Amino acid sequence: MAGRCAIIAVCGHEAGYGRALEGLVDPGVSVVPSGRELFRSISAHRRRGEEAAVVPMTLGRDPDLVADTARTLRAVTGGDRAATVLTEPFGTAQHLVGWLRAAAGRVSEDSALLVTGPSGDPFEDAELYRIAALVRRYGRHALVEVAFTGGDPDPAEGVRRCRLLGAERVTLLPAGFAPPEVPELTGPAGPPVDRTGPLVPASALRRVLAERVADALRRRREHGDDGIAAGLTAAENHGHSHTHPPGEGHDHGHGHEHGSGHHHPHGPGHPHPHPHPSADGAGQVIRSIA
Repeated sequence: MAGRCAIIAVCGHEAGYGRALEGLVDPGVSVVPSGRELFRSISAHRRRGEEAAVVPMTLGRDPDLVADTARTLRAVTGGDRAATVLTEPFGTAQHLVGWLRAAAGRVSEDSALLVTGPSGDPFEDAELYRIAALVRRYGRHALVEVAFTGGDPDPAEGVRRCRLLGAERVTLLPAGFAPPEVPELTGPAGPPVDRTGPLVPASALRRVLAERVADALRRRREHGDDGIAAGLTAAENHGHSHTHPPGEGHDHGHGHEHGSGHHHPHGPGHPHPHPHPSADGAGQVIRSIA
């Protein structure tokens, strides 16, 4: 690919369909939900003579976003298709464990941790429990619980559970791009509630985006691989048919392709292919040049 390459960040529920990236990415990055708005954004960049690198903005819990993005790019034709490359997803579940462990390391040991992420399908939510268990096992906090924004248990219920388990303080750790809101609690006074975040600061997010784009352009240049074929398989073999015993995850030998020809090992609970219901306004572009 030659010439200027624009970056398109494709967002699902982990990034609030783009809302969570406001203020975190460079102004020149187009932030869109998958589908029609992605298609329009590619066309708009081509009208400006720009090629495009498309980055699926998942933290590892939503392989369907990668597959949905690849399906949209497969429908792009002619010069637009030739000038487009699909990168690796922004993050994997393994990255998410590392980011959460780093965030947990900055929280006092006497605080319970409430790992809080956007609710997805049952397999995505089960994956967050697995990730939280790894954060606890390899960390220094005795109590690590899970809550879901827009799901069950929600953050308020998560804080109540921590209180019942004896927590004197609770800190919310974001497992999404945006820090969760500290819940308003009713009933008897509970432990103080803090939060950390964002999980990936703006400077780190921009650096990771640049790395994903650079890797994809190099793969395209050296191997002629636009990443789309591999992206179509990103959500295969997830869910009931692909689970592991406790403790087995990212260190075993096999892997599946996620968004490119490179392999990434993964753990249990990855969802099987299915359509996601659209959130209110998900069909609207968040920030696009289209």
